[in-house]
Amino acid sequence: MYNKFQDILDGKKTGTPLVGTATTSATIDLMDVSGASRPEADRDPEKMAKLASSLHTDAKFELIRIPFDVTVIGEALGCQIDFGTKARTPSVITHPFEDNPEDVEIPGDLLERGRIPVVMEAISLLKKDPGLQVPLVAGIEGPADLASYLWGIRSFLKSTIKKPEIAKDIIEKCIDACIISANAYLRSSADAVVVADALSSPEMMGPDAFRQIVKPALIRFNKSIKGHSILHVCGETDSIIPDMLECGFSAISVEENVKDLKYVIDLAHRNNTAVIGNISTADTLYRKTPEDVRKEAFRCLDTNIDILAPGCGLAPETPLENLLAMVEARDEYVSNSEGTL
Repeated sequence: MYNKFQDILDGKKTGTPLVGTATTSATIDLMDVSGASRPEADRDPEKMAKLASSLHTDAKFELIRIPFDVTVIGEALGCQIDFGTKARTPSVITHPFEDNPEDVEIPGDLLERGRIPVVMEAISLLKKDPGLQVPLVAGIEGPADLASYLWGIRSFLKSTIKKPEIAKDIIEKCIDACIISANAYLRSSADAVVVADALSSPEMMGPDAFRQIVKPALIRFNKSIKGHSILHVCGETDSIIPDMLECGFSAISVEENVKDLKYVIDLAHRNNTAVIGNISTADTLYRKTPEDVRKEAFRCLDTNIDILAPGCGLAPETPLENLLAMVEARDEYVSNSEGTL
C-alpha cells in the first residue's frame, strides 16, 4: 500500500483506489476496541499510535492519519486548549495575540513545545510497528485557521477585508510555523502531511481573500517542504478549486458539498493532482446505514476518485460498521467492474 499511495500522490494511474482518511478520525467505537481513548490519546504518543492503528486493524482503512485534532501548532504558539472529552474534540479557548497581532513571532524552539513532540514520537512508533504496513499522513492546521487561533476568528476575517496587509503578514508568519512542523513530521517518517484549513472555505473568507492572502503562503509552503502534501478545505470549494490546484499540493481533499465532483477530479487529474473524498461525514457516515454508505461510495467511485475517504473529520459517534462499509463498497465496486470486462 505504501507504493500505491506514493504512486497516487505522484499522479500515476493505479487502478483500484485506496480507502482511508486524510482528515481527523478518532471515533468512540475505535477508542473502545483499541483501549486508547481521548483526551489521553491526544497527549500520549503510545495511546495516539494505538488509536491510530485501530483505523487499519479494526476499520480496515488503508491510509491513516494523526493527530486527531487541528490545534497542535496553535497550542505550541501559546493558545490555551480545552482538551475536550471522549466525544468532544480539543478546541482553542484563548487567542494570545488578539490585541497585538503584529507581535506574532515563531519561536526557535517550536518543535519542543506543546504536543508537537508527542505527534513526532507517535509517527515514529507507528512507522516502526511491523504489523502496520499502511501509509500514514500527519495533519496540521492551515495558516488561516492558525491565524484565527492566534488573533481571534472575527478579527482575522474582518482584517481580510479592511486590513489585508495585516492579515497577509500574520498568514506569512503562520505558514512559517506550518513549514517547520510539516518538515519535522516528514523527518519522523510520515508519508505525507495534510494541511487542513477550514477558514479558507469560500463560505468563510471568500474566494478573493483566499487568492490574495492565503494562496501565496500555500505556494511557499510546498516550495519549502521535503515530501508529499495534501490540502483539505471545508465546504463548497468549487470557486477556488483551480486556485487550490495551483498551490502545488500532491492531492486535494474535498467535502461532499462540492457541486460537481467529476469536474473537480477531471480538472485535478489534468493538473497531475490526486483527489481524496468525499463521503458525507455529518450525514451519511454519522447518521445513516452501511447500505447508504455503500451507495454514496459507489457514486464517488464512479467519478474516478483516487482515495475513497470521509469528506471531512469524522464525528466521534460515527459507527464502526459504517467505516467498514466503505472498504466493503470499494471491494464490491472493483469486483463488479472486473466482472464486466
